[in-house]
Amino acid sequence: MARKPWQRSPHDRPRHKRPLPRGRLRSAPLGADGPAILYGWHTVKAALENPARRIRKLLATENALRRLKDEDVALPVEPELVRPDLIDARLGPDAVHQGLLAEADPLHAPAIGELAAAGIVLVLDQITDPHNVGAILRSAAAFAAGAIVTTARHSPEATGVLAKAASGALELVPMVTVQNLARGLEELRQRGFLLVGLDSIGDGDLAALHLRAPLALVLGAEGKGLRQLTKATCDHVARIDLPGEIKSLNVSNAAALALYVVSRALASA
Repeated sequence: MARKPWQRSPHDRPRHKRPLPRGRLRSAPLGADGPAILYGWHTVKAALENPARRIRKLLATENALRRLKDEDVALPVEPELVRPDLIDARLGPDAVHQGLLAEADPLHAPAIGELAAAGIVLVLDQITDPHNVGAILRSAAAFAAGAIVTTARHSPEATGVLAKAASGALELVPMVTVQNLARGLEELRQRGFLLVGLDSIGDGDLAALHLRAPLALVLGAEGKGLRQLTKATCDHVARIDLPGEIKSLNVSNAAALALYVVSRALASA
C-alpha cells in the first residue's frame, strides 16, 4: 500500500537530528533572529500574501492546502503535508491552527523617524496580554492606523497567540519598538503628533476634545492603566464617556471605540 505524504518510512532521514527547543518553536521576540511562529487560516494566508514576509517553512494539512490552492494563494516555499496532530504537538492542544503553521522571519520594525507624520498611531503602555494586543492590531488595521508603538520590555512577542488574535493585521500595521516610552512619545511630539492618553478617569471626554492629525492615541495596561510618567508626557488625558453603570472597558474594546471616535473627529475637522 502506498504511503500517505505525511507517513515516513523507518529508512527516511529525519529533517532535524533532534527537535528544536519547544519555546523556540512557540515564539520569537520582536527583532529576534529566530523565526516567528504563525498559525491559523487568516494569519498564515496574510503572511503568505505579504511580499515583505519571508516564509521559512510551511506545514499544512491536506484540507488546508486544498483551500489555499482553491483561493489561488501563491506558496513561496514547498509546503510539508502533515496530519493535524503534528501541528497540535508543535503548538499545544488549545491552539486553533486550522491546519496551517508557518515559520517566518520577523517583519521589519521601523523607527519612529520612519513613520509618516500623518493620521493616527497607537501607543501601548506596557500592555502585556497578547490577545489584547492582537485585537488592538486588528482594530488598528480596520481604522487604517499608521503604526503601533510599544516598548521592548513588558510587551508580548509579535508571533504565536498575538498573531492569531490579530487575524492577519500583523502583516498590515507596522510595529515600532522603543526602549523608553516617554522618550518615544517626545519623539512623536517633535514630529508633530498630538499625544492623547486614554484613561477611564481622564480629564475630559475624548469626543469633546479638539483633535488634529497627526495624532498618537496612548493606551494603558489592563488594570494599571497609564503610568504616571506616560500621563505627564501626554498633551491630554481623556476618557470615553459611557452611559451605563460600568465606566471602563477591556483595553482592546476601548481601543476600537477610541479609534472610531478619533477617526470621526479627524474626518470632520
